[in-house]
Amino acid sequence: MSSSNHYVDFYSGSEVEVLRVKDLLEGGEIPSIIQNDLQSGNLGGFFGGTFSTIRLKVQEADLDKARKLLASLDPNNQNLKG
Repeated sequence: MSSSNHYVDFYSGSEVEVLRVKDLLEGGEIPSIIQNDLQSGNLGGFFGGTFSTIRLKVQEADLDKARKLLASLDPNNQNLKG
């Protein structure tokens, strides 16, 4: 896997917020994946964490494009990573 296909943290927040941002990225043709550590832990029998530990990841090659898209739609966003 080349470094441009490597997924990196882009955004974190509640499940609703992350799903909203994922939808915005899909509209801009930017693929993303959700990493929900809280849900994964619960399924594995481990409880704890917070509901804001849900992360949205984008491919490293799309990171700048994703930042610009989200900034143009929501310039005051505080949940961007990196």
